[in-house]
Amino acid sequence: MGKGSVTGKVFSALAVSVDGYITGRDPRAGQGLGDGGILFDWYFSGDTPSREFDGFRLDEASVRVFDEAAARVGAVVVGRNTFEDSERFGGGSPHPTAPLVLLSHRPAEVSERQTLVTTGIADAIAAARELAGGKDVGLMGGGVVTSALAAGLVDELILHQVPVLLGAGRPFFQELPEHIRLTIAEVVPAAGVTHIRYEVR
Repeated sequence: MGKGSVTGKVFSALAVSVDGYITGRDPRAGQGLGDGGILFDWYFSGDTPSREFDGFRLDEASVRVFDEAAARVGAVVVGRNTFEDSERFGGGSPHPTAPLVLLSHRPAEVSERQTLVTTGIADAIAAARELAGGKDVGLMGGGVVTSALAAGLVDELILHQVPVLLGAGRPFFQELPEHIRLTIAEVVPAAGVTHIRYEVR
């Protein structure tokens, strides 16, 4: 049985610069992505409203990719850096309807809509699957994605690649123990971004 054969898939869909960063310089609470906010200009670059996220207006190509991915998510696993940089998502989640599972190796205060897991990526994804109700599990944060890849738990990666070189920030991927081969499943050029969907072999 494949990784996604019994329950929903595990995937990540993150905006990334051409040089591989998911934030700019100095990401922290109160400053979010540091100087990397340009990675999300495409959320507001068009006239088509998102069906999943209120206030987002994308071009037609982007809204299809974005909404398809967002609609799949039943729960989100988030790393501690992302959690803190985002001011704990105000007690909620980066997704309008999906609950948040925080993976951290130290204690943290979480709300009723958030679940803390301190025992590793496999347990965090298992907890998210329980919450997801058969839908997919989304991964958010470079450390979380890298840990899940190293554990063989990721089915799919979606890179919303923005044509900018940030020069510094938090990298999408950290060191992996071995090569991980990907298959290009879809490439969608859009205004200010190219959406690349990879299947993990």
